[in-house]
Amino acid sequence: MKVSLSWLNEYVAIDMPLDQLVYQLTMTGLEVEAVEDRYAYLDTVVVGRVTEVGPHPHADKLKVCRVQAGPHIYQVVCGAPNVAEGLMAPLALAGSRLSGGTVVKANAIRGETSEGMLCSQAELGLGADSAGLMALPGDLSPGEPLNKALGLRDHVLEIGLTPNRADCLSIIGIAREVAGFKGGALQRPAVQTPQAGGTIAKMTSVTIEAPDHCPRYTARLVENITVGPSPFWLADRLISVGLRPINNIVDITNYIMLETGQPLHAFDFDRLAENRIVVRTARQDERFTTLDGKERSLGTEMLMICDGCKPVGIGGVMGGLNSEIESGTTRVLLESAYFNPVSIRKTAKQLGIKSDASHRFERGVDPHGTLFALERASQLMAELGQGQLVEGCIDVAVNLPQPPTLRLSAAATHRLLGTRMERDEMAQLLSAIGFNVQPEDEDTLRVATPSFRVDISRPEDLMEEVARRAGYDRIPVTYPALPAVTRPASQLWTKRQSIRFLLAGLGFAEIITYSFVPEDSCRRLRLPGEDPRCRQLAVLNPLSEDQAVMRTSLVPGLLDTMKRNLSRQSRNLKLFETGKIFISKGSDQQPEEIEMLSGLWSGDRCEPEWHTKPEACDFYDLKGALESLLDGLRISAVRFTGLPDDLCTYTQPGSSAQIIAEGEVLGVIGAVHPQVLAAYELRQKAFVFEINLERLVIHIPETRRSRPLPKYPAVGRDATLIVSKDLEAEALLDYIHAMDEPLVEEVRLFDVYAGPPIPDGRKSISLRIVYRSPETTLEDAAVNAIHKDLSDRLVKAFNADLPA
Repeated sequence: MKVSLSWLNEYVAIDMPLDQLVYQLTMTGLEVEAVEDRYAYLDTVVVGRVTEVGPHPHADKLKVCRVQAGPHIYQVVCGAPNVAEGLMAPLALAGSRLSGGTVVKANAIRGETSEGMLCSQAELGLGADSAGLMALPGDLSPGEPLNKALGLRDHVLEIGLTPNRADCLSIIGIAREVAGFKGGALQRPAVQTPQAGGTIAKMTSVTIEAPDHCPRYTARLVENITVGPSPFWLADRLISVGLRPINNIVDITNYIMLETGQPLHAFDFDRLAENRIVVRTARQDERFTTLDGKERSLGTEMLMICDGCKPVGIGGVMGGLNSEIESGTTRVLLESAYFNPVSIRKTAKQLGIKSDASHRFERGVDPHGTLFALERASQLMAELGQGQLVEGCIDVAVNLPQPPTLRLSAAATHRLLGTRMERDEMAQLLSAIGFNVQPEDEDTLRVATPSFRVDISRPEDLMEEVARRAGYDRIPVTYPALPAVTRPASQLWTKRQSIRFLLAGLGFAEIITYSFVPEDSCRRLRLPGEDPRCRQLAVLNPLSEDQAVMRTSLVPGLLDTMKRNLSRQSRNLKLFETGKIFISKGSDQQPEEIEMLSGLWSGDRCEPEWHTKPEACDFYDLKGALESLLDGLRISAVRFTGLPDDLCTYTQPGSSAQIIAEGEVLGVIGAVHPQVLAAYELRQKAFVFEINLERLVIHIPETRRSRPLPKYPAVGRDATLIVSKDLEAEALLDYIHAMDEPLVEEVRLFDVYAGPPIPDGRKSISLRIVYRSPETTLEDAAVNAIHKDLSDRLVKAFNADLPA
């Protein structure tokens, strides 16, 4: 909402500094978002004195003038008839932007240099006179900016209103608020309609067939009007708040809408069939062409303003081409109505029309203010259009909303706001902005709500008004009482933090995605129907189809994030997320919520450097990172075992593994299945893991254990076995650990080979076994004996062969 201070000053005397006014408005809930001086463009227009006037050598109607502006003398080519030596006139210097958007340039006019432009009132937007130069008083100083010389200042405030404050979508509404905190009186414009002739009831009628959409419709008729340009003061008022003048009749309706907040509409009475109005809803697929020239298809819940035969306007939204005011219009039927806000909002949204009228009607106008706006507009039309009012006014009202009377308790207000104000102070704050307040007892006020405050319906609304009017800065700052004794963070939170820090240290970036995913996410992950993760919980009012159900896996969020990054040319990704998944137990029960940890690695193993070549990451890179995480958490009893092909859903068979700790499956790790990559439109390989975080943290030890550094040297031996190609190396390691040989300190895999000369169906696995005694230095003979015994037992247990 834009408000010109000069216009606002007509309804309330403003005698405070601008910054204080802005502060007060903002503190009462009317946030001032911007302030600008509408005459700031006159900074580069200066007072000029014409010192010499000569003929133009190449144009009879032009003159070449010498104009003094401060210490400078400018040559200006001018065609105004009243230019003369000694004349004081506005001089727009090169670079000036005039009110109509024209930019003044220094150039040659018919061969003579012109360094600026001498201006008329109309060119500067200071009046309607365009016949000659604007004559300035002779006592002004040449070179002084025109806005300072003439004292031209008019600040325009742009106020951001919340949707409930429809009463402030008008100059009078803002003036009422200013009068409230300033302590002055609101000066409403006086309405004195001229003497009327005829009788409106004999000339037209209004029939409301949809009273639930239009509870009130009022109208007046003006005859013998003359349609023409608006007077300067009216056009200037509209321009000051960003509206374009059209003609005197249309401009009056816009002026009254801005002044009172009540939208009006003017019909060409002679273009109305049967000279009457019918208010009804549209017929299905009825067609109508609005003032913007677009033909629109209507629905049965849209309110239409019709004449005796056809629609002539969409009620509260936009008028029609078939009844608009034209230059030859002589009789005007003026509409001022109250429409159902919900009806207008639905219609405007469905048709995609956003007008100043619909903006006000959908928020709620004063249902008892239609007549005042109608009479005020009728008076101006009779004066500025030189017309004659027809006697009487049509006013059809059905079930008009009545403003409520509420009881306000001072004690309840104190309890809700945390303030201490006397009952009488609350009464004064409310009375100052139009509420009728009467004391009922020592604690309670009886408050009659004014009809223009359609947002007030309960005592809490009045409490908000008290807080707003008193100033939000008067509400004391309080803090919740916190016990001095602190409690330790939850175990899950602490361990989750450790996991996040460890993964960040391993080069992974944490992401946070929505808990809502598309309904087809399970299908895209290739989850079978019997998988518990297919039990999705639907969102009742999803924001979009992409957020229709609660997630049952974190993997879709990782893949969507990967897609988003790849589309922005970021292809090397190491991502992880912790969060809950939701397994539905039916619409009548809370879902099962499981805390999960998931990660993704895609692209190169490391960022390319001058001394390295790009190399794609693989399954073992992600497995190594996960092993480093588990090692950092001090979880030692973890195995990775191949995931059976029938359990590979979103991971690729042959490149997938289960993560098992002490016989409990924690999660899976593997390459993303090609079909899943295609479903997410990904053209780059990716590797993921997903772990049940609640199960994982159980295996994190609570205490740290230490042992002394070894005093005696270790002895290493290698063992190479030829085993079945399907045997996992992890089985050999588990077997050696299970032997519980006290001198075996460490066992690790260092080579796997399949191919000639190894027979088909077999592979070679090489292990490094480290032996150490805590009590003495081991002799080779003792180590060899233990190593041979261990190797023989492995050969027997796994049907292995030793290399030749």
